Amino acid sequence: MAESLTSAKPSWSRRTFSALAHRNYRLLWTGTLISHTGDWMDQVALNWFVVSTSGSPFELALVNLCRGLPILLFTLVGGAIADRVERRRLMMMTQSCAMLLAFVLSALVLSGAATIFAVLLIATARGIVISFNLPVRHSLIPELVPASDLPNAVALNSLTVNVTKIVGPALAGLIIATLGTGACFLINGLSFLVVIWTLGAMRFPVAAPANSGQSLHQSIVEGVAYVRNDRSISLLVLVALVPTFFGQPYLTLLALFAYTVFQIGPEGLGLLTSSAAAGSVLGALAIAAFPRVAASGRAMLGFLILFGGLLVAFALNPSVVLAPILLLGVGAMQIAYNASNNTILQMRVPNHMRGRVTSILLMNRGLVQLGAASSAAIAGLFGVQSAVAATGFIILAFGSLILLRSDTLSAINMDEFLK
Repeated sequence: MAESLTSAKPSWSRRTFSALAHRNYRLLWTGTLISHTGDWMDQVALNWFVVSTSGSPFELALVNLCRGLPILLFTLVGGAIADRVERRRLMMMTQSCAMLLAFVLSALVLSGAATIFAVLLIATARGIVISFNLPVRHSLIPELVPASDLPNAVALNSLTVNVTKIVGPALAGLIIATLGTGACFLINGLSFLVVIWTLGAMRFPVAAPANSGQSLHQSIVEGVAYVRNDRSISLLVLVALVPTFFGQPYLTLLALFAYTVFQIGPEGLGLLTSSAAAGSVLGALAIAAFPRVAASGRAMLGFLILFGGLLVAFALNPSVVLAPILLLGVGAMQIAYNASNNTILQMRVPNHMRGRVTSILLMNRGLVQLGAASSAAIAGLFGVQSAVAATGFIILAFGSLILLRSDTLSAINMDEFLK
């Protein structure tokens, strides 16, 4: 009787964190947790350094542009290289470069020699490193777990992104307040030593890259052609990019909701932002616990439609009490559709193409800035509620259209990946 009970059904915690049973993935996940925490510390500290030094909004915008633009320009190159070399070693190189940049910035700030020109150069270099690191990190995940645990692994990776989005800025604020901005950059640099160690500790057979004879240009063209010629992959990439451009900027506009709509001040803004972040964590945990849902195309589109619908509901909601609850749902649905989309893409794309396809997907990181600028402009013309309601409706209509018109995506499920 006891034996049948233990073998019947795994517990919630075992299902939710099943991918961590695999040593290589556990090492990558630990490194990702530390790396993303450091990234958020670095971003907050860099923004604070610029503001506290010059007080110029223009310089702050310029620094963030220098950090974000290379992701749009070089991510396709990073994806092509990720398909040509051993991914673990490439990650060790990118993390080593990021560590060096953190140490250089720390030295400049601590010595009082940091100029805005130097900060812009380092921010640009950091953006280039990120554009190479993102595709290789994401494309490495399927090599570390069996197909049955891939949905869980992708969801846990999303979980680290959202948890560190809360932890990283909080740590940065504490370190800056007690030790100064330079110390924050120094601690970030030291954290890379742990990340590099986790990568070096991985052990698995290395397969020779299938496209090593191609030029870099040919490799990129092949990746773009693969996405364009495979209808299901093209739709999955669209599902990743379109809602990111229209939906993700709502986080930027929460300050306007707090100030003009609900009139709740900075404390209220913190509550709204934390509610969305908490929803993201809950969404990632739910997807991690139910891998079959994560690998379902119909569920992915359902999450996307709910994301758009809840955005509309939040935008038009007049109640300050209801706003955090709606944002909890918005955050949960956003991360649920994102994790599901990433899972299905990772499972459908062959290993030798994964870096390039992932790099196209990750261009959504650069689209966030463009979407934020567009949404802010619309908010200035028609009001922030109208701007967010319009983008939410576009997402809702987009998801509904694909659900009704595309049997290809709707039919995707876990069973086809396990054959």
